[in-house]
Formats: sequence, structure tokens, C-alpha cells
Amino acid sequence: MTLVTNFLRTSVALIAGLVLAGCAVTPEPFTAAALQDIVTQDRQTTQAAMTPLQGPLSLQEAVARALKYNLEHRTRLWEQALAVGQLEAGRFDMLPKVMANLGYYDRNQDAGTWSPDAQGNPSATRAPVSSDKVHSTSDLGLSWSVLDFGLSYYGAKQNADRVLIASERRRKAVHTLIQNVRTAFWRAASAEKLAQEVGDTIALAETALGDSRRIEKDRIKAPADALRYQRNLLENLRTLESIQRELAAARIELAYLINLPPGTPFSLSEPSGALAQPGPILLPLDQMETMALARNADLQEQAYNARIAAVETRKAMLRLFPNLSLSTTAKYDSNNFLVNQSWNESAVQVSWNLLGLLSGPAQKAVAESAVKVAESRRAAMQMAVLMQVHLAARQYDTALRLHDRAYAVWDVDQRLLELSRLGELAQTRSPQETIAARTTTILSLLRRYQALASVHESASKLQATLGLEPDIGSLDDISLANLTRQIETTLGAAVGQPPAPSDARPL
Repeated sequence: MTLVTNFLRTSVALIAGLVLAGCAVTPEPFTAAALQDIVTQDRQTTQAAMTPLQGPLSLQEAVARALKYNLEHRTRLWEQALAVGQLEAGRFDMLPKVMANLGYYDRNQDAGTWSPDAQGNPSATRAPVSSDKVHSTSDLGLSWSVLDFGLSYYGAKQNADRVLIASERRRKAVHTLIQNVRTAFWRAASAEKLAQEVGDTIALAETALGDSRRIEKDRIKAPADALRYQRNLLENLRTLESIQRELAAARIELAYLINLPPGTPFSLSEPSGALAQPGPILLPLDQMETMALARNADLQEQAYNARIAAVETRKAMLRLFPNLSLSTTAKYDSNNFLVNQSWNESAVQVSWNLLGLLSGPAQKAVAESAVKVAESRRAAMQMAVLMQVHLAARQYDTALRLHDRAYAVWDVDQRLLELSRLGELAQTRSPQETIAARTTTILSLLRRYQALASVHESASKLQATLGLEPDIGSLDDISLANLTRQIETTLGAAVGQPPAPSDARPL
């Protein structure tokens, strides 16, 4: 009795200690030092594997660096790896379960038993003992559930489709990243091209504004003429400062996309040929439609979702069937009172959830509705993709025309600027007119770069709609130099001029 009392006391004390320990858990926010350590470690991790930037940054290298080092894109890669890992782990669910058990038993009293006679009296004066006070057991068993195997099989098929969905989402991330890099590159190129010119023109305008105010103060010119002159200069300054503010953000955005640390100095190398100014589309619309329906990432994702929903219907039907379980176990017990201390045991068990028959039709209806929803989304996505093909092609064609127009305007403004400079030298034109001409030329050059960025953005949208992207495989297995060369080949071949049949015509 004393042993039982001590055991109960020990158990109660242990349980009470565990309960109190659980209740003692409180929120523990990070300290400033811990957060700083996390930030430092994350920055070191993100910059550790990067190839240092050497020389001017080209468009193809910017795209390659973004694909290889952009953190959001790396997250997509990890999501794809997670889906692959879930598929590999799910395959083990189809295997039989192998269970190993070990047990140790210690009693403070003998395991005595007695059997009464027909009148309820003990059949023996002393209760026989049937088990040792201390003994151990062990067993190794193999069990397999047919129903669990079927559900795991269909679950593995769904996980395989989820791996493909993760791959399609990565493709979409690649399209978006390439589009953003190409647009940001040309915006940054305009900032690099115009920064010095904008600063010099602002300085000239400030000087001219100060001279005009002195002239107004000294009453050398009529006050109205001086004020109109100053207003024109102020308008030019406001335009120039607006351009300066817009240009300042372009390089920061590009540095973020290629994962360069903030404040890292770099220069750009503008490309030439097809990389600089894509040409007209040479594929006919019907061929682009066929290509998009076969390769578009959004459409592929919806197709896989529809297949997952169809498999879910089969799983719902499978749950209505009885479950057949097979098991075999090798057992051992050190109990000396047993005649056979080791033996084998096999079993066949059939179980059936009869109440599942009541909910079965509802579950089947829900699964079939999910299939219809997925198929409807797939059909709607097909129409949306066809619309995107036509819209992207028209937007690209319009962007090309607007770029040609912007180039023509810039060319005219340049010639007008030369005339203004010659007139200022001949003292037939005022400095304000030259400043205005310089401002207009800067603005037209900026719009030319913006139009070029719009061309590349439209080209990327068209390529994304058609499902065209670099086939780069694993980014960890390819060097930055090789990836840059592959990007250059891909962009040069696919920007506006994919291979076309002999009867192809420009849009």
C-alpha cells in the first residue's frame, strides 16, 4: 500500500509540474539585439553567393542577375522544391506500415487469478499466478490498409499535379521578373543618360532666373516682360525638377530587382540591335493563338487544377467502400509463465463506416461541383488567353509606333535646340529660349526612353502570353556568365521576331 501511495504522490506531483510549466509559457518578443543579428545574418546569406558586378551592367546581365539572385524569385524556387518534397513524402504513405513496439512492465503484486465454481465459491484455496511481476514485451508487425493505399495513391497523383502547378507559377514569376527588369533597365538608362544634362540645365535656369530678378529690380526691362520671362523659367525648372525626381527612383528599382545592396554604384551598357529596339511581330495571329493555348502558364495551371478536382471525385467515391486491413506480427514476451514466449500473429479485418453511406452522395456532389468549377475556370481562362494574345499583339504594335513617333519628336527638338544655341550666340534669341529648348529636348529624350521601355514591357507581356521564356533549368547549376549568354540569345531571338513560316506577315 505504501508503494502505491508513493507512486500516486509522485505521479500527481509530476502532472502538476507539467501543468504549471505549460501555464508559465508567455510571449517572448525579439530583443533589438536579436533582431539586429537576424537582419545581419539574412543580409550575409542573400549576398554570400552573388557574383560581384564587374564593369557596366548590360540588359542581358541584368535579367540574368535577377533570375539568379532576386529574392522573390528564389522564394518561388523554394515553393517548387517544397511541392517536390511533399510529393516524395506522400509516396511513402502507399507503403505498408511497419510497427515496432517495446514494453516493460513492473507490478508490486502478483498477477494472481481465481475461478469460481458453479456456486460462486473459489475453486482453489490459493490463487494461481499467471505472470511475472517484471517482464518485457516486444513485437514487429506489418499492416496494410487497402483503403488507405487507394487514398494515398490518388493523393500522390494530386501532389504530382501540384508540383507541376508550382512549376507553372515559377514560369509566371520568371515572365513578370523579366518584364520588370527590362522596363526598369531602360528607365535607369534614361536616368544615367539625362542626369548630367538635367543638372546642367537646372543650373543655367537658376542663373537666368537670378539675372532676370536683378533686371526686374533695376527696372531695365518692363516689369511685365521680366515677370513673364521669370514665369517661363520657373515652369522649365518645375519640369526639370519633376524629371529629376522621376529619374532618381529608376536606379534604386533596378538595383532591388537584381539584388544589389542599396547605394552600390553601377553603370549601364545600353544594348544594340534587336535587344535595343525589337522589331515588328512576324507571326500570324492564328499561330500565336495556337502557341498560347499550348504554352500559357495560367492556362496550364487551370488544366492541372481541373485534373486535381477530377481525382478528388475518385477519392470521394473510394471513401464509400469498406476498408480491408491485413496485418502480420511477430511477438515476444519474457513472461516465464507462458508456454510459448514468442509467436506469430496474423489478422484480416474488414471495417465499414455505414454512416458514410448517408453522406456519400453529398460528398460526391460536392466533388463533382468542384470539377465543374475547375473546368469552367479552364474554359474561361482559354478565352482570356485568346483575348490577351490579341491585346498584347496590338499593344506591342502600338508601342512600336509610339516609339518611332517619340524618336521623330526628339530629333526635331534636337535640331530646334541647335538653332536656339546659334541664335543665342548671334544675340537674336534670349537665354531663356535656349533653356526652354534644352528642357524640351530633355523631356522628349525622356519620353523616347519611356516609349522604349514601353516597347520592352509590351514585348515581355506578349512573350508571357505565348508562354515563351528562357529554358534555363536549374539556376544553381549554371554560372552567371553562361546564363547571361543564354538570356542574350533568347531575348534576341524572341523579342518581336520569333521564327515564322514563309507566309507570315507583320501585324
